[in-house]
Amino acid sequence: MTDIIEPHGGILCDLLVHGKQGIQLRPESIHLPSLTLNDRQLCDLELLLNGSFSPLTGFLTQKDYDSVVSDLHLSNGTLWPIPITLDVDNEFSNDISSGDKIVLRDHEGVALAVLTISDKWTPNKENEAAQVYGTHDRTHPAVDYLLNQSGEVYIGGKLEGLELPRHYDYKMLRHNPAELRAQFEKMGWTTVVAFQTRNPMHCAHKELTVRAAREIGGNLLIHPVVGMTKPGDVDHYTRVRCYKKIMDKFPDDTAMLSLLPLAMRMGGPREALWHAIIRKNYGCTHLIVGRDHAGPGVDSEGNPFYGPYDAQELLSQYAEEIGIQMVPFKLMVYVEERAEYMPIDEVPENLTQLNISGTELRRRLDKGLDIPEWFSY
Repeated sequence: MTDIIEPHGGILCDLLVHGKQGIQLRPESIHLPSLTLNDRQLCDLELLLNGSFSPLTGFLTQKDYDSVVSDLHLSNGTLWPIPITLDVDNEFSNDISSGDKIVLRDHEGVALAVLTISDKWTPNKENEAAQVYGTHDRTHPAVDYLLNQSGEVYIGGKLEGLELPRHYDYKMLRHNPAELRAQFEKMGWTTVVAFQTRNPMHCAHKELTVRAAREIGGNLLIHPVVGMTKPGDVDHYTRVRCYKKIMDKFPDDTAMLSLLPLAMRMGGPREALWHAIIRKNYGCTHLIVGRDHAGPGVDSEGNPFYGPYDAQELLSQYAEEIGIQMVPFKLMVYVEERAEYMPIDEVPENLTQLNISGTELRRRLDKGLDIPEWFSY
């Protein structure tokens, strides 16, 4: 288990054990208590083990958790906005203590990592919901998980990784941070802007991402989330087919596609900071942030959970501390008379603006209605 220093973006934590240590740990793990992780926990574990969540070396301790919830920083002062915690039920908690080791397994029983427990505590989940997500409304996906689904007890400690979770789809498009940094180095990409998405990409997305890359004088990483997103989203198999097709629309050698197995919280401004830190670990220098970035929509009373530019404002506040710059973008609309896309605030009043929302697109797909050529390839 070592730290890797790569040319783009600082130190990565490598939590996978190697050599004799790994050989010794595997038979030892057979006799340890086991915890089978749920889908969200598996996503978190993978990104902890492969360095995406650097500088974290495991699930948060109570001291770090309290600091992140109240202050957006780890207890040592490092910026980290989203609690990465391992929740368990009371029954499992009663059989473990500080200093114990437990094996973390996937749904098929494969041993993925050993966690040495340093902390065990009962969190104030209502406070976590209010501080991190700004609401107690259960229509927020992360609040629903926190208050209705997660275990009563959190355990924290350092991880020793045995192997990464296994994926059987799109293996050639899945890169860890060290691999992607090496790719950028090989291609001579020194300025890279990442595009975070959980939706299919269409003509407007292609236009705004090309503009963003041109604005910074760099290259483009299409970095969609293929872990857990908002309930009701288009499945990642369908989306990846869309992403692979749209890559042909970008100029040669200017853009690449990589998949991120992240469990989104839909946490708005804090999540935007989190996304920026993750992309910095992958070697990016910039992140595209649009209106209501990572927002879950409206609450149970029909009001938006977050303001349209809250994420942009918070990321601007911490951009220097993170070491990655934001490229803000406004809604792109199709201008009928000019047969091109333009930022909505640049369209003259006498011209016709056309746009289709994600909700409207899903409705048209469900009903078998026409999708205009100006909207999607």
